[in-house]
Amino acid sequence: MVWTPLHATVHQTLRQRQLLQKGQSIVLAFSAGQDSMCLLQILRDLQPKWQWQLAIAHCNHRWPPDSEANAAHVTQLARDWGLKYYGFTAPTVLKGEAEGREWRYERLKQLSEDEGFSAVLTAHTASDRAETLLFNLFRGSGMDGLQALAWQRPLSLQANLIRPLLTITRPQTAAFCEQFQLPIWQDSMNDDLTYRRNQIRLELLPILRQQFNPKVDLNLAQTAEILQAETEYLDCEARGLLQRAIVPVREFAKPAIAALDQPTLQHSPLALQRRAIRQWLQHHLNIQPNFAQIDKTTALVWGHNGDRTDPLIANVVAEVRRPWICLYPLSP
Repeated sequence: MVWTPLHATVHQTLRQRQLLQKGQSIVLAFSAGQDSMCLLQILRDLQPKWQWQLAIAHCNHRWPPDSEANAAHVTQLARDWGLKYYGFTAPTVLKGEAEGREWRYERLKQLSEDEGFSAVLTAHTASDRAETLLFNLFRGSGMDGLQALAWQRPLSLQANLIRPLLTITRPQTAAFCEQFQLPIWQDSMNDDLTYRRNQIRLELLPILRQQFNPKVDLNLAQTAEILQAETEYLDCEARGLLQRAIVPVREFAKPAIAALDQPTLQHSPLALQRRAIRQWLQHHLNIQPNFAQIDKTTALVWGHNGDRTDPLIANVVAEVRRPWICLYPLSP
């Protein structure tokens, strides 16, 4: 094999971050696009060093017009390279990106449980991380949305989802595939500019590389990495604040749903107040609160007795009943 800088980078990343161990049973989510093709080639080349039991899995969403041809291409490639292969086809046409992602990860989770894989790998790159950060930034996401794609996360009780290419850009994977003349599948959906993510990938990022910083992908990916660690820390601190501020049920009377101690919150920074209140609303209202809902409730930390929000959800408001902030159902 030819040992390239990308081989060295992935090998070093796996060791330093302890993403994989020798002899693990691993499966790569594989589309045959340039990123997953690049990662597969590197994994095959590193396999003698790591002694993995390596397989690939392909998920056919049935919505690109050439999805069946793509699945056939992957199947033939697995045969040619002697790879253990798992193929899944969606029961119905999955048109939305979110719907397709949910179905895909559920299949990969089930595969890991059924076949005993301890790691499921995806070929997300630093460019994907940069795209996700920009996409969420334009939507008005806070720090949580901007952290974008962790190195690993639990997928099932026994398997982690692992992304080994987060320091490698899409131009690098393209050059690697060209160097080794790998049989890339060109997904027609990737050129469709009706999708916002493709506009960021094909139009915005090339402008940013050319006119602002040729390393913008890596710099944005590093920003996401920093935000991820800081988000984890702030969430931990906010959970501690919430536990200190929660008023036991026996201390307040119905019809209040829940209550927080106003003075406890007042002694904490605004960032922690917002995070603690977001966790509180998530738990008691069973919602993913938006900025407006969190901000209106946080304003009550310094509110006067009787101050209240407009309805956070149907018929539920937050109101100051000193020394507490309470969630109350509105009277019918």
